[in-house]
Amino acid sequence: MVNLGEIFPDFEADTSTGKINFHEWLGVSWGILFSHPADYTPVCTTELGAAANLAGEFAKRNVKMIALSVDSVESHLGWIKDIQANSKLTGDFPYPIIADDRTLAVKFGMLDPDEVNKAGMPLTARCVFIIGPDKKLKLSILYPATTGRNFDEILRVIDSLQLTATKKVATPVNWKQGGDCMVLPSVQQEDIPKLFPKGVTMKPVPSNKKYLRITPQPE
Repeated sequence: MVNLGEIFPDFEADTSTGKINFHEWLGVSWGILFSHPADYTPVCTTELGAAANLAGEFAKRNVKMIALSVDSVESHLGWIKDIQANSKLTGDFPYPIIADDRTLAVKFGMLDPDEVNKAGMPLTARCVFIIGPDKKLKLSILYPATTGRNFDEILRVIDSLQLTATKKVATPVNWKQGGDCMVLPSVQQEDIPKLFPKGVTMKPVPSNKKYLRITPQPE
Protein backbone atom coordinates (compact mmCIF):
# COMPACT_ATOMS: atom_id res chain seq x y z
CA MET A 1 0.00 0.00 0.00
CA VAL A 2 1.13 3.55 -0.73
CA ASN A 3 -0.05 6.53 1.28
CA LEU A 4 -0.72 9.99 -0.12
CA GLY A 5 2.48 11.98 -0.34
CA GLU A 6 4.73 8.92 -0.45
CA ILE A 7 6.93 8.04 -3.42
CA PHE A 8 5.04 5.62 -5.64
CA PRO A 9 7.37 2.61 -5.88
CA ASP A 10 9.19 1.96 -9.12
CA PHE A 11 8.57 -1.33 -10.92
CA GLU A 12 9.17 -3.17 -14.17
CA ALA A 13 6.26 -4.67 -16.07
CA ASP A 14 5.28 -6.24 -19.36
CA THR A 15 2.67 -4.18 -21.19
CA SER A 16 0.76 -4.13 -24.46
CA THR A 17 3.51 -1.89 -25.87
CA GLY A 18 6.51 -3.74 -24.42
CA LYS A 19 8.43 -3.83 -21.13
CA ILE A 20 8.57 -0.64 -19.11
CA ASN A 21 10.31 0.75 -16.06
CA PHE A 22 7.59 2.83 -14.42
CA HIS A 23 9.61 5.82 -13.18
CA GLU A 24 11.55 6.01 -16.43
CA TRP A 25 8.32 5.72 -18.44
CA LEU A 26 6.70 8.49 -16.36
CA GLY A 27 9.64 10.87 -16.74
CA VAL A 28 8.69 14.41 -15.72
CA SER A 29 4.99 13.93 -16.48
CA TRP A 30 2.02 13.39 -14.23
CA GLY A 31 0.65 9.86 -14.45
CA ILE A 32 -2.56 7.94 -13.95
CA LEU A 33 -2.37 4.22 -13.24
CA PHE A 34 -5.78 2.57 -13.26
CA SER A 35 -6.65 -1.09 -12.90
CA HIS A 36 -9.62 -3.04 -14.21
CA PRO A 37 -10.96 -6.48 -13.19
CA ALA A 38 -10.61 -8.37 -16.46
CA ASP A 39 -10.26 -8.15 -20.22
CA TYR A 40 -13.26 -9.02 -22.39
CA THR A 41 -15.77 -7.82 -19.79
CA PRO A 42 -18.53 -5.26 -20.41
CA VAL A 43 -17.88 -2.45 -17.92
CA CYS A 44 -14.11 -2.56 -18.43
CA THR A 45 -14.58 -2.30 -22.20
CA THR A 46 -16.61 0.90 -21.79
CA GLU A 47 -14.15 2.35 -19.26
CA LEU A 48 -10.97 1.84 -21.23
CA GLY A 49 -12.69 3.12 -24.36
CA ALA A 50 -13.83 6.27 -22.54
CA ALA A 51 -10.31 6.80 -21.22
CA ALA A 52 -8.88 6.36 -24.72
CA ASN A 53 -11.31 8.90 -26.14
CA LEU A 54 -10.09 11.39 -23.52
CA ALA A 55 -6.41 10.76 -24.25
CA GLY A 56 -6.05 14.23 -25.78
CA GLU A 57 -7.44 15.85 -22.62
CA PHE A 58 -4.99 13.93 -20.44
CA ALA A 59 -2.13 14.85 -22.78
CA LYS A 60 -3.05 18.57 -22.56
CA ARG A 61 -2.55 18.26 -18.81
CA ASN A 62 0.82 16.49 -19.24
CA VAL A 63 -0.65 13.25 -17.84
CA LYS A 64 0.51 9.86 -19.07
CA MET A 65 -2.05 7.04 -18.85
CA ILE A 66 -1.43 3.37 -18.11
CA ALA A 67 -3.90 0.59 -17.28
CA LEU A 68 -3.45 -2.74 -15.48
CA SER A 69 -5.11 -6.10 -15.01
CA VAL A 70 -3.99 -9.66 -14.29
CA ASP A 71 -4.54 -10.72 -17.93
CA SER A 72 -1.71 -11.51 -20.36
CA VAL A 73 -0.20 -9.21 -22.96
CA GLU A 74 -1.77 -11.40 -25.67
CA SER A 75 -5.17 -10.99 -24.04
CA HIS A 76 -4.72 -7.21 -23.86
CA LEU A 77 -3.75 -6.98 -27.53
CA GLY A 78 -6.78 -8.96 -28.65
CA TRP A 79 -9.18 -7.09 -26.37
CA ILE A 80 -7.94 -3.67 -27.52
CA LYS A 81 -9.55 -4.39 -30.90
CA ASP A 82 -12.91 -4.83 -29.18
CA ILE A 83 -12.42 -1.62 -27.17
CA GLN A 84 -11.62 0.31 -30.34
CA ALA A 85 -14.63 -1.09 -32.20
CA ASN A 86 -17.02 -0.40 -29.33
CA SER A 87 -15.77 3.16 -28.78
CA LYS A 88 -15.23 3.99 -32.46
CA LEU A 89 -11.49 4.46 -32.00
CA THR A 90 -9.02 4.34 -34.87
CA GLY A 91 -5.23 4.25 -35.05
CA ASP A 92 -2.87 3.11 -32.33
CA PHE A 93 -4.30 2.60 -28.86
CA PRO A 94 -3.20 5.67 -26.88
CA TYR A 95 -1.86 4.06 -23.71
CA PRO A 96 -0.28 0.78 -22.56
CA ILE A 97 -1.99 -1.91 -20.48
CA ILE A 98 0.13 -3.73 -17.90
CA ALA A 99 0.00 -7.54 -17.75
CA ASP A 100 0.34 -8.18 -14.01
CA ASP A 101 0.96 -11.58 -12.41
CA ARG A 102 -0.76 -10.21 -9.26
CA THR A 103 2.55 -8.98 -7.84
CA LEU A 104 1.63 -5.31 -8.38
CA ALA A 105 -2.04 -5.88 -7.52
CA VAL A 106 -1.06 -7.29 -4.12
CA LYS A 107 1.67 -4.71 -3.51
CA PHE A 108 -0.63 -1.76 -4.21
CA GLY A 109 -3.81 -3.15 -2.61
CA MET A 110 -5.70 -3.45 -5.89
CA LEU A 111 -7.49 -6.79 -5.40
CA ASP A 112 -11.26 -7.03 -4.90
CA PRO A 113 -11.96 -10.04 -2.63
CA ASP A 114 -15.60 -10.16 -3.72
CA GLU A 115 -14.77 -10.61 -7.42
CA VAL A 116 -12.99 -13.81 -8.43
CA ASN A 117 -12.20 -15.60 -11.68
CA LYS A 118 -13.14 -19.18 -12.60
CA ALA A 119 -10.15 -20.46 -10.63
CA GLY A 120 -11.34 -18.63 -7.51
CA MET A 121 -8.55 -16.05 -7.66
CA PRO A 122 -9.46 -12.43 -6.81
CA LEU A 123 -9.58 -9.93 -9.64
CA THR A 124 -8.25 -6.39 -9.62
CA ALA A 125 -10.69 -3.72 -8.46
CA ARG A 126 -11.10 -0.40 -10.26
CA CYS A 127 -8.23 1.52 -8.67
CA VAL A 128 -7.08 4.97 -9.70
CA PHE A 129 -3.66 6.27 -8.70
CA ILE A 130 -2.55 9.76 -9.75
CA ILE A 131 1.19 10.30 -9.45
CA GLY A 132 2.96 13.65 -9.74
CA PRO A 133 6.16 14.48 -11.63
CA ASP A 134 7.94 14.12 -8.27
CA LYS A 135 6.80 10.45 -8.29
CA LYS A 136 4.65 11.03 -5.19
CA LEU A 137 1.10 9.69 -4.90
CA LYS A 138 -1.30 12.64 -5.17
CA LEU A 139 -4.66 10.84 -5.18
CA SER A 140 -6.08 7.34 -4.90
CA ILE A 141 -9.63 6.15 -5.50
CA LEU A 142 -10.87 2.58 -5.15
CA TYR A 143 -14.09 1.44 -6.82
CA PRO A 144 -15.57 -2.06 -6.58
CA ALA A 145 -15.62 -4.15 -9.74
CA THR A 146 -19.35 -3.55 -10.22
CA THR A 147 -19.08 0.26 -10.47
CA GLY A 148 -17.65 1.94 -13.55
CA ARG A 149 -15.61 5.10 -13.15
CA ASN A 150 -16.33 8.62 -14.39
CA PHE A 151 -13.24 9.79 -16.29
CA ASP A 152 -14.58 13.34 -16.54
CA GLU A 153 -14.40 13.39 -12.72
CA ILE A 154 -10.84 12.09 -12.87
CA LEU A 155 -9.92 14.96 -15.20
CA ARG A 156 -11.61 17.36 -12.77
CA VAL A 157 -9.53 16.16 -9.83
CA ILE A 158 -6.36 16.37 -11.92
CA ASP A 159 -7.21 20.00 -12.69
CA SER A 160 -7.62 20.60 -8.96
CA LEU A 161 -4.39 18.79 -8.06
CA GLN A 162 -2.36 20.71 -10.62
CA LEU A 163 -3.85 24.06 -9.60
CA THR A 164 -3.45 23.58 -5.86
CA ALA A 165 0.11 22.27 -6.28
CA THR A 166 1.29 25.76 -7.22
CA LYS A 167 -1.34 28.19 -5.88
CA LYS A 168 -2.34 28.78 -2.26
CA VAL A 169 -5.95 27.76 -2.82
CA ALA A 170 -8.23 24.79 -2.33
CA THR A 171 -11.10 23.85 -4.62
CA PRO A 172 -14.60 23.73 -3.06
CA VAL A 173 -17.38 21.21 -3.55
CA ASN A 174 -18.31 20.58 -7.19
CA TRP A 175 -15.53 22.87 -8.40
CA LYS A 176 -14.72 22.84 -12.11
CA GLN A 177 -11.92 24.44 -14.12
CA GLY A 178 -12.38 28.22 -14.07
CA GLY A 179 -14.54 28.24 -10.95
CA ASP A 180 -14.00 30.22 -7.76
CA CYS A 181 -11.55 28.83 -5.22
CA MET A 182 -11.06 29.01 -1.46
CA VAL A 183 -8.02 30.78 0.00
CA LEU A 184 -6.02 28.44 2.23
CA PRO A 185 -6.42 29.14 5.97
CA SER A 186 -2.62 29.38 6.26
CA VAL A 187 -2.54 32.52 4.08
CA GLN A 188 -2.15 35.66 6.19
CA GLN A 189 -4.49 38.56 5.51
CA GLU A 190 -1.61 40.92 4.76
CA ASP A 191 -0.39 38.63 1.96
CA ILE A 192 -3.71 38.53 0.12
CA PRO A 193 -3.23 41.58 -2.18
CA LYS A 194 0.03 40.16 -3.52
CA LEU A 195 -1.19 36.58 -3.89
CA PHE A 196 -4.70 37.29 -5.16
CA PRO A 197 -4.76 40.41 -7.34
CA LYS A 198 -8.27 39.55 -8.55
CA GLY A 199 -9.53 40.10 -5.03
CA VAL A 200 -10.91 38.01 -2.18
CA THR A 201 -14.46 37.97 -0.83
CA MET A 202 -15.06 37.09 2.81
CA LYS A 203 -18.28 35.12 3.26
CA PRO A 204 -19.97 35.97 6.59
CA VAL A 205 -21.01 33.12 8.89
CA PRO A 206 -22.82 33.11 12.28
CA SER A 207 -19.59 32.29 14.13
CA ASN A 208 -18.00 35.49 12.77
CA LYS A 209 -14.86 33.46 12.07
CA LYS A 210 -13.13 34.73 8.95
CA TYR A 211 -12.25 31.50 7.16
CA LEU A 212 -14.56 31.39 4.11
CA ARG A 213 -12.40 33.44 1.77
CA ILE A 214 -13.33 33.13 -1.89
CA THR A 215 -11.24 34.21 -4.87
CA PRO A 216 -11.45 33.78 -8.65
CA GLN A 217 -9.28 30.93 -9.90
CA PRO A 218 -5.66 32.15 -9.99
CA GLU A 219 -3.89 32.23 -13.33
